[in-house]
Amino acid sequence: MAGKGEGRAIGIDLGTTYSCAAAWQHDRIEIIPNDQGNRTTPSYVAFTDSERLIGDAAKNQVANNPTRTIFDAKRLIGRKFSDPKVQDDMVHWPFKVIPDPTDRPMMVVNYKGEEKQFSAEEISSMVLTKMKLVAEAYLGSTVKNAVVTVPAYFNDSQRRATKDAGAIAGLNVMRIINEPTAAVIAYVLDKNAISYEGKNVLIFDLGGGTFDVSLVTIKGGIIKVQAIAGDTHLGGQDFDNRMVNHFVKEFKQKKNKDISGNPKAIRRLKTACERAKRFLSSAFETTIEIESLYEGIDLFSTITRAKFGELNMDLFNQCIELVKMCLQDAKMEKSSVDEVVLVGGSSRIPKVQQMLQELFDGKEVCKSINPDEAVAYGAAALAAMLSGEGNEKVQNLVLLDVTPLSLGIECNGDLMKIIIPRNTTIPTRREGFFTTLSDNQTFVTIKVYEGERTRTKDNNLLGKFVLEGIPPAPRGVPSIKECIDIDENGIMSVSAEDMATRNKKKIIITNDRGRLSKQDIEKMVQDADKYKWEDDEYKKKVNARIAVEDYAYGMRNTIRCAANLTAADKKKMEDAFMSFMQWLESNKHAEAHVFKDKMKELETVFKPISTKE
Repeated sequence: MAGKGEGRAIGIDLGTTYSCAAAWQHDRIEIIPNDQGNRTTPSYVAFTDSERLIGDAAKNQVANNPTRTIFDAKRLIGRKFSDPKVQDDMVHWPFKVIPDPTDRPMMVVNYKGEEKQFSAEEISSMVLTKMKLVAEAYLGSTVKNAVVTVPAYFNDSQRRATKDAGAIAGLNVMRIINEPTAAVIAYVLDKNAISYEGKNVLIFDLGGGTFDVSLVTIKGGIIKVQAIAGDTHLGGQDFDNRMVNHFVKEFKQKKNKDISGNPKAIRRLKTACERAKRFLSSAFETTIEIESLYEGIDLFSTITRAKFGELNMDLFNQCIELVKMCLQDAKMEKSSVDEVVLVGGSSRIPKVQQMLQELFDGKEVCKSINPDEAVAYGAAALAAMLSGEGNEKVQNLVLLDVTPLSLGIECNGDLMKIIIPRNTTIPTRREGFFTTLSDNQTFVTIKVYEGERTRTKDNNLLGKFVLEGIPPAPRGVPSIKECIDIDENGIMSVSAEDMATRNKKKIIITNDRGRLSKQDIEKMVQDADKYKWEDDEYKKKVNARIAVEDYAYGMRNTIRCAANLTAADKKKMEDAFMSFMQWLESNKHAEAHVFKDKMKELETVFKPISTKE
């Protein structure tokens, strides 16, 4: 157990719309209520002429102070201002967002008479500070360590930004853990779901601004993630925005007034739509009533559950498609899933539950764990484990997470050689062997990529370095071992070693390189299927080219070294080889059948000579 001087360790679900904290207390995990007695805290920060408000106090005054109340910071964290998703979101935000010189989005507010700019990390750190203070008041001791959750599809840039936010808040972030992984810990502990026969559980985590689906196998105390899928820009806020747009159009049609440019009116309408969305989870119809919404004109209308579903059906379908992708990646039939667990406030939407149940042929979904608290609960369990607190059941849990994208090395000019496939359990270490492409090559440039496409130009470059000191040798002779190592924190190291000299070079690829956005990851996975045929055809061409090149070089080297051949035969070989190399220079992108024909042409020259040895 952590000593008193070291401070307590807690788990924090840093959510888009609400955050939640939990800790090990009284021999169990306890959700920590805030100063208002609420078990979740709005992820809102407000600035007035005299003070800064965080949590409930900030959200309660948002209608009267919309341009200086900041929310949705999680949607900005680790992103660029020019990101299309950021541009789309800005339409719905009453506060001002501008780019800094590095294209980082900055939120602009007037605070105490001065214009201030805040990054998403700073706003998130304010929410984390609030959660830290709430926990300290509840636990009666200082809190220095925390496990903070992020969506499974957060890229490394977003994870680093989240960790930075913790540091700004005075927290040592012991571990960044995926939200669905935290939720399954909660499920295991809450339901005592440790099965020694093995149990397959699908975690469907639909929150305020993000969506994750994770397929895990629970066996004994081991929680193994089989596959993940998700969207870091899909959730309750998007459903609210669809409803807001609907009523903006209705108000314009019925009252001939456009409120889209009025931040206060839009904020009041969004608050009403959020409330209506929650009502529609238990009722089939609800009213929207806002007095003096705009220029003294009232808005009185109704919306049905069916209409709400129609407005968001494409988003609901997107969730179901990601579930199917997760099953496909795990190579698991839906009939093999023993339990479907709902997590996140938006998973309460009846239409979503219905579509999910239909996908699994009528299987009842598990609603018995609190969807708002499960992620924080699991994060607190991991915090207890890492700090030496917790009972035997907590300490014996073993977590095995996975990589969201394939990782590999560029080879043969522009081919991606996968070393660690997508959904590989981490931590992991994998090796591959490569060679040189030219005669007497004394160095190689190692380029590390992530993605699912055949060609490296279609994937994302993570880093590169040069291995020098390779002894001169014919093409294809040197043996170079390249290794990718990923630890439990997701930090990647890459090494290359010349097996002849044992000369070695290593780099660590950390989170500050600005990794892929969610859109890039999702597009790569989708493009891998969409362009599979194209990729396969290209690979055939490259393999055919490599085959004929290898044959030409191999036969040239064999004939050069042959002692019994005449000078005329060797000259004939050299002429044929040089002619082939000139042809290859202008035909590198020929079709596979052209390279095969060239192979036959070379064989007619080389075979008669080689048989004379």
